Amino acid sequence: MSEGYYTTSTAFLEALAEAGVKYLFANLGSDHPGVIEALAVARAEGRSAQFPELIVCPHEVVAISAAHSYAMVTGEPQAVLVHVDSGTTNVAGAVGNALRGRVPVLVFAGSVPATQEGELPGGRTEFIQWIQDVRDQRGILRNYVKYDQEIRSGRNAKQLVHRALQLARSEPAGPVYLTATREVMEEPLTPYAVDGAGFSAVAPGALTAEVTAEIARALAGASHPLIVTSYLGRDPSAVPSLVALAELLAIPVVEAMAYHVNFPFDHPLHAGFQYHSVGQNPVLAEADVILVLDSDVPWIPAVNKPSPGAAIYYVDVDPVKPAIMTWYTPARRFAAASTKVAVEQITAYLAASPDLVRPQAVDQRRRSQAARHAQALAALDEAEQPRDDVITAEYLTACVRRLIEGTDAIVLTEVVTSSKAASEGLRPSVPGSVIHHGGGYLGWSGGAALGAALAAGPTRTVLSLVGDGSFLFSAPASAFWAQRRYAAPSLTIVYDNRGWGGPKFSTMHVHPTGAAATAGDFNASFDPEVDLPGVALAAGAGFGATVSDPAALPGVLKEALAAVHGGRSAVVSVHLPEVQP
Repeated sequence: MSEGYYTTSTAFLEALAEAGVKYLFANLGSDHPGVIEALAVARAEGRSAQFPELIVCPHEVVAISAAHSYAMVTGEPQAVLVHVDSGTTNVAGAVGNALRGRVPVLVFAGSVPATQEGELPGGRTEFIQWIQDVRDQRGILRNYVKYDQEIRSGRNAKQLVHRALQLARSEPAGPVYLTATREVMEEPLTPYAVDGAGFSAVAPGALTAEVTAEIARALAGASHPLIVTSYLGRDPSAVPSLVALAELLAIPVVEAMAYHVNFPFDHPLHAGFQYHSVGQNPVLAEADVILVLDSDVPWIPAVNKPSPGAAIYYVDVDPVKPAIMTWYTPARRFAAASTKVAVEQITAYLAASPDLVRPQAVDQRRRSQAARHAQALAALDEAEQPRDDVITAEYLTACVRRLIEGTDAIVLTEVVTSSKAASEGLRPSVPGSVIHHGGGYLGWSGGAALGAALAAGPTRTVLSLVGDGSFLFSAPASAFWAQRRYAAPSLTIVYDNRGWGGPKFSTMHVHPTGAAATAGDFNASFDPEVDLPGVALAAGAGFGATVSDPAALPGVLKEALAAVHGGRSAVVSVHLPEVQP
């Protein structure tokens, strides 16, 4: 026991706990002796509950993905501890997911000691501390974070932690990055406190009265109004508000590259999903007024776009996307606001102005969209029918939906070329029940399942729908080991086409009759096949199977789910048609 031990590391851990951080997802290194000692002292003195719980993650992608998904499920940011430049580099892509998904996460990395001749406690004592000394460690993540800062003294370490988390929570939410040298983290301090209430997130923004009126009047006067959204459902409480607006004017809602459940799939006004567009969406083409709510890519103009005369209104927490270098969607109005607040403002304006609502036009749209929705459901039902000897993505997803029907399961999705089939097949209607990282880095699912399971608790099942390429990116041995160690089991279902479908899809779009298409030469095959369930079993999963027979699939999925309910993770790799011969 170290009586009176209190350093910058102690203050750092206290500040995280004071800010509501429950878990510190950690990949430890030579820069963390101060944190390790502070945790050990707290345990020895019976004060562990004053700090976040340390979750050991043998790979950094597991740590950052777990913090990411935990924040998505709970709305509360968590913290990640990684090792100098090497750990920072390993988390970079997954931090980019948090930025694009607008998810609050705090990443902390030590930096190499600044002294080398014993001048200060924590100075250089290992050869690697010269090798890991880089010009601009914080610059590694600067493209992917809202804020980066170095803690230079323990005397204001708490203020910097609280400020970082304030920025992370404030819309548009996102990741932040702090660093400190080993000497700073070892600095002895007099214990001190900071009032975290002084670092609250910025309150949600609203539309001006002028913009509210303009959008409301445009929607009410339209013949074919349309709402497009991608991530309004980050706030599950915003979904009923959107439903109320859509129902008031019978406005169809399209989910474009949906990261969340933004609108109930079973609602007749749900007008489908847009993902990897290969042609024009007729609902988008006929729209004369379009309200875009929280969307980075509402459509892909090269293949699918509104009519030239459509009036577009863009309401978003991040309406002009300054972190996306090439981006433009011409609109009559751009407004930065909480979409929940904005939608409720527009609905209230229309409710207070009943003369604007045209009942006959609304009723006609309602009937037309109900018929279109019923037709789409019939087509989905047909696509989900099993074939004699082939498991399709549509049939697989239907089996998953039936497996969890009537439960409050959380489904994580990280499939790429099957993303539309997965969304349509799940038919999600409960806000918060399906989540996606929102970015472009693959490998999220393994760690994300850990974080979601910790957030959801033992009574709620977590499933991951993941491509075989994404599964391999996710450091599965580390992920399943951590799931077992921390009693956070999940069911992973692999959409296994034994290769990278994405590169083939992209090449066929650019060179549809080229040499690669003619020869089937895409360099995308995973032949010889990887035993994906075997990897998970070796790392601690309790059940693993590979399925090729459509008739056997439902039974195997039930067996796998029973293993998860018994406390161990399970992986089912489902053979879909191969990417290439």
